[in-house]
Amino acid sequence: MHLVLDHDGYLPTFAVIEAAKVPEVKIARQLRFEAGTIVVCDRGYIDYAWFKALTEEGVFFVTRMRTDMVYRIAEERQVPQNRNVLADQVVYLGSRNHRLDVPLRRIEVRNEEQPETLVFLTNHLSFGATTVAAIYRDRWQIELFFKALKQSLRVKTFVGTSANALKTQIWTALIALLLLKYLQLRARYGWSLSNLVALLRQQLFVYRHLWSWLDCPFQAPPGLDGIHDGQLVLGF
Repeated sequence: MHLVLDHDGYLPTFAVIEAAKVPEVKIARQLRFEAGTIVVCDRGYIDYAWFKALTEEGVFFVTRMRTDMVYRIAEERQVPQNRNVLADQVVYLGSRNHRLDVPLRRIEVRNEEQPETLVFLTNHLSFGATTVAAIYRDRWQIELFFKALKQSLRVKTFVGTSANALKTQIWTALIALLLLKYLQLRARYGWSLSNLVALLRQQLFVYRHLWSWLDCPFQAPPGLDGIHDGQLVLGF
């Protein structure tokens, strides 16, 4: 499944289900973004032609560089002191026969959590190096989204084996997750998604006002006098 997650609310704005053999870049080329949008993607989406098209459309991207990528350094920028930024360079990608004639930034950052160095690539030439690193770090929300999809809605095993059955289950889970996110954002109570899913299951057959329960989930419900069906009451 290929997904575009909007940073505003971390909700999907585009999703398509394709076979695993379909390259990520083939799907990415079909997407259209407004000028000024910042697209954050992993190394599976590295494609020189796509990067050039995004730049010409005024769309920015942030990704991680592959270790085998060939580049030429055009400018060495000053790095901030007392930060984890090791290098900030303006580079041109490619060799003589396969070159991307668009200036990009190569930013090398020391990872604080693990003993490794991260190398980022972006066409945004004015953002600070630490800002670019922070933007890519927020890509982790995509992993959290898929984790919620698998764990909270239990999309780990499939009820059918046909392509239609698989797609139906995934689309149903996505719709359910969107509804849950809407409830989470509307509620005054600070729900985590996992708690909302767990407690909502318990309330499905309880006579409660949905919005009142979302705002005050642990408040006792009002009295239920007068709602019983008279046909179920035995009179003597």
